[in-house]
Amino acid sequence: MAIISSKKQSPQPERPDKNIFLASEKKTSYKTKKSKSQSESAELDALLAVEATTEEKGGNQNEEKIRPQRLDEYIGQKDLKEVLNIAISAAKSRKESLDHLLLYGPPGLGKTTMSLILAAEMEVNCKITTAPAIEKPRDIVGLLVGLQKGDILFIDEIHRLSKMTEEILYPAMEDFRLDITVGQGKTSKTRSIPLKPFTLVGATTRVGSLTSPLRDRFGIIQRLRFYEVDELSLIIIRAAKLLNTDITEDGAEEVARRSRGTPRIANRLLRRVRDYSEVKKLTPINAEVAGEALELFNVDPLGLDWTDRNLLRTMIENYNGGPAGLETMAAATGEDAQTIEEVYEPYLMQIGFMQRTPRGRVVTSAGWRHLGFSPPDEQLSLKL
Repeated sequence: MAIISSKKQSPQPERPDKNIFLASEKKTSYKTKKSKSQSESAELDALLAVEATTEEKGGNQNEEKIRPQRLDEYIGQKDLKEVLNIAISAAKSRKESLDHLLLYGPPGLGKTTMSLILAAEMEVNCKITTAPAIEKPRDIVGLLVGLQKGDILFIDEIHRLSKMTEEILYPAMEDFRLDITVGQGKTSKTRSIPLKPFTLVGATTRVGSLTSPLRDRFGIIQRLRFYEVDELSLIIIRAAKLLNTDITEDGAEEVARRSRGTPRIANRLLRRVRDYSEVKKLTPINAEVAGEALELFNVDPLGLDWTDRNLLRTMIENYNGGPAGLETMAAATGEDAQTIEEVYEPYLMQIGFMQRTPRGRVVTSAGWRHLGFSPPDEQLSLKL
């Protein structure tokens, strides 16, 4: 006889049925296989979905304001303009993208400006980045995938690209495709993704630092040279109009003479002279006003600043004009050796004030005279 309690029994947990357990196990196994394939595709999608975070706008509003927008507005670099005019006309007639272009030369000569002009002439978009900003492969992948047909990708300081990024660029430049490895070890797979035809414009101050495989993939390689005084004068007059600054021809020539043959320096000095003339209420800016302003900023008639003159004066007074080693000059002037070698020496050598010899750096007779010293030969002749 069974005894049934009147109290409510606490519900017992149901034991899972064996068949249900087996079914759920099969379902889990199916999900695991599916998740593996999904993870591979998700990893690939993550690479392709990365936005071009390294894209830059190419300078502040003031620089954008005075940059030339078309090739006929670009002053100087006559040989380069002729080459690019032919390349643009040929590409337009064939309805193709421009060939990849490598621009090299000292900083401040207009490499970034030229890339923006090319985009305007070809009526395409231009994405601007720098090699140090491309830290991971997915950065360059995001940039390349986001390009439309004919677009221009400008990479500044391209000689500083990592080896892995270069390897990704090789098939992209030649065959317009991306070879991406998904997964690791035995499960890794390589997938090729087609790209739309684009133009890579690389800029560098050290063309010798580029690897041969990368340099040889550029169809056009051009060097930008320093500007003449008359070319810089035209650039300054044009920039002054855009900045609503009244300047005379001799005032523009005075600024150009002190600009080291570089448009970037010319525009910078023009802004300082404009500030001086506005505060002192000296308008228009003529040669005298420009000279007074630039002397205030320690820029002499040949474009040498205080550091340049200090470097030459230290070598003359302490080492009789040289020869002196680079580390010795750095210790004596308090400047970094790399800064002396890359920033100050090139211009001093260009204007003939310094020479490099196997024994060290030497100040030339022209450098002695510029600072008001008598060269050693003249001193000996006076004593005799």
